[in-house]
Amino acid sequence: MQKDRLQKMMMLAMMIALDVVLSPLFRIEGMAPMSSVMNVIAGVLLGPFHALVMAFFCGVIRMLLLGIPPLALTGAVFGAFFAGVFYRWTGKIYGSMIGEIIGTGIIGSLLSYPVMVWFTGSQQGMYWLIYTPRFIGATLIGSAAAYFVLTVLKQTTVFRRCQQLFGGVKINE
Repeated sequence: MQKDRLQKMMMLAMMIALDVVLSPLFRIEGMAPMSSVMNVIAGVLLGPFHALVMAFFCGVIRMLLLGIPPLALTGAVFGAFFAGVFYRWTGKIYGSMIGEIIGTGIIGSLLSYPVMVWFTGSQQGMYWLIYTPRFIGATLIGSAAAYFVLTVLKQTTVFRRCQQLFGGVKINE
């Protein structure tokens, strides 16, 4: 029981570290496809709750250390949560990918507008769908990359063991 809890915390910390380190390295201006990669992997590996926790802490760390605006939170948390939920519903990587696209690409992008209006104090040059094309583009790129990573990872014993630890569903494809 205590050992499982410790292993969960270590896996969660490792996923947070990977996301914080990889997201700025493979960043396209206005897009964070590596964040989508990590959200899909976390949704499959950790499940909805722990994926949400991972995305939240990653967003806060990136905001504090890298000066990224609150978009780091509004985009990532919904995508990570829905990636986990859709994966649990379907048991397929595609489910997690669709959850990420809906959560980050649609819900996160639409919620980013009022957050950024509040954050910047200005509506000049901003409209409701300003973030949607970039967020959807990033989620499509990130989800496709996550698919290839997960197809390799699913064959490893360590990945399956970690997935079991978090009560995950085996990948059916």
